[in-house]
Parts: sequence; structure tokens; C-alpha cells
Amino acid sequence: MLGLMLAMLAAAPLQAQEVTASVPVIVTTGEAVVRRAPDRVVVTLAVESRARGPRDAQKQNGDAMTAVQKRLADARLPKEAVRTLGYDLEQEFDYVEGRRIPRDFVARNSIEVTLDEVGRTGEIIDASVQAGATTVSGIRFDLQDRDAVEREALRLAVADARGRADAAAVGAGRTVDRVLRIEDARQDQVLPPRPMLSARAATAAVETPIAPGLIEVHARVTLVVSMK
Repeated sequence: MLGLMLAMLAAAPLQAQEVTASVPVIVTTGEAVVRRAPDRVVVTLAVESRARGPRDAQKQNGDAMTAVQKRLADARLPKEAVRTLGYDLEQEFDYVEGRRIPRDFVARNSIEVTLDEVGRTGEIIDASVQAGATTVSGIRFDLQDRDAVEREALRLAVADARGRADAAAVGAGRTVDRVLRIEDARQDQVLPPRPMLSARAATAAVETPIAPGLIEVHARVTLVVSMK
């Protein structure tokens, strides 16, 4: 009796697979793009200082970064809008005829500034450079409600896939019965690198021009439906 029950249980998945395989299905792909104007920008600033000794390089760098952070605070930026990315202190060398000749010590302090007022980007960059920042890089625009926009793009991608499935079913003289599977084929977006902005270039203009453009949020899904 036990052997018969085990045989029946083993056969059940096989029968389910046969039933599923016998049901006519449609597999479609849906895509959607949602475009929004960015309402957040992240800027990377750095202060680089050189001196003959490590302590002098460190002190010069500390004084310069303190001035930059004070200027950002005076610009009414909250403390949580600024965070340190990294700090380096090292000695540079020249290589002449196989010999290593020591040069100055270099101190570099990098910070990341997050702005929820994109229109102030140029103002903040200029203020930072005037206060002592030597490098501005990694300008990245984003959305505060990115999760909601991604879900909207996903909803539109599913609707696109369902519309294609309905059209395919009608073309086959059938109708869609039910949705069997939805696969979210999300892909990470690779942002193009932004060119560095030197301190000389930033101070040459009255205000650094920044063009945020639009952000595109992509969604792609695979939909599997059965027909009747």
C-alpha cells in the first residue's frame, strides 16, 4: 500500500508538467521608458594640498576643507547633505635614471554634496571652488522618488507586454485566459562619466552653467500567458 502511494505521489508532478505543456501559451516582452526632470544632484568635491612635509600638507588641506565646508554651511546646506568620501596622504616621487627621488607630500580630501535643489548646482560649485576646492567631479543627477518612478515604468512595461499578448491571441483566433508568469528583467543603468571641472575653469565664469536634462527610467518584462 505504501509503495502504491509513493508511486502516485511521484507521478503527480509529471502529470502536472504534462498538463502545463499541453496548454497553449504566449510569451511576450514589454518595455517602457519614463522620463522625469531630476530633482536631486550629487556632486563630488575635493581639496588637494602639497607641501614639503606631511604635517604641513595635512594642515593646509585641513584648513582648506574647513573653509569649503563652512562655505557650504553658509549656503544653507544641512549637515547631512555633506559626507566624506575619502582622505589620502602620500608622498610623490620622480624616477630619474632608475633612481627614486622624493618630492612633495600630497593630501587629498574628497566630499560628496547632495542637493535637492538642482537649480543651485552651479552656485554651490562656484562657492566651493572659491572657498578652496581644487577639483569638482562626478556630477550625478537623480530622482528623490526614484522607487515610485521605477514602479510606474514597470507597470507600463507589463501593460505593453499584455497588449502584445492580447494582439497575438486575437491573431491566433483565441483570447488570453490567465497570466502564468511575469519576469522583471531589470538592468542596472550605467551613467556616462562626467568630465572633471578644474578650479581655474570654474572661477573663470560668473556662474558655472549646469544642464540637468531629463532622467530616463527603463523597465523590461517578460510575460507568459495561457490562451483559451
